[in-house]
Amino acid sequence: MILLFTDFGVEGPYVGQIKAVLAKRLPGQPVVDLMHDAPRFRPIEAGQLLAHLLEDVPVGSSLVCVVDPGVGGARRPLLMEADGRFFSGPDNGLLVEVARAARSLRCHEILWRPKRLSSSFHGRDIFAPALASQIAGKPIKQRQIASDSLVGWDDPADPARIIYIDGFGNLMTGLDDAMMEGVRVLKVGRRKISRARTFDEVQEGAIFWYFNSLGLVEIAVNQGSAAELLGMQVGSGVTLS
Repeated sequence: MILLFTDFGVEGPYVGQIKAVLAKRLPGQPVVDLMHDAPRFRPIEAGQLLAHLLEDVPVGSSLVCVVDPGVGGARRPLLMEADGRFFSGPDNGLLVEVARAARSLRCHEILWRPKRLSSSFHGRDIFAPALASQIAGKPIKQRQIASDSLVGWDDPADPARIIYIDGFGNLMTGLDDAMMEGVRVLKVGRRKISRARTFDEVQEGAIFWYFNSLGLVEIAVNQGSAAELLGMQVGSGVTLS
């Protein structure tokens, strides 16, 4: 199974073009849209989110990962195997949280380049075909690199910030239950936000935090938008109180 993780959105031709490349090289291979609204232009936060989504991704799966604001620049294209899952994507911090958490890890820089190479769509031109070739047992030219050379390896991402905002305006952080031991209140600016277990424990319009389905701290407004109420965006910080 191949999964796609991008910030492309579902409009436009981009997701379809990647799927067409994969279908041409691997006919019949299932392709799953993991998500296409990863934090746009924010590879660090997108990478934090990706690492938390892998629990439901079977070992042996392959992922094309594209949040690549520096496409066409000097950043390296990567192939990576982490705990039995295979990844392709840019070396810009997007894959480093997955790499850092892995017990088994191999990282390679993709040296191969196709005859058709755009300066703005390496998801289609490099990451998808390179991963497809790897799956087919026909690996392209690459060289192994040290994991600690990955962008962001020596600078772990701060979990106490917003890593994703969903369509309801809920604010997902990178904080998990182990980091919240003994904490009942979050602070955003001067506003204090208390915990509730479920939405129906608070009144309509009330703001609260809870542990979401990924086990991460999320700030929400019952039948409202926490993002609008607080004026927060991806990368905004929260304080444990």
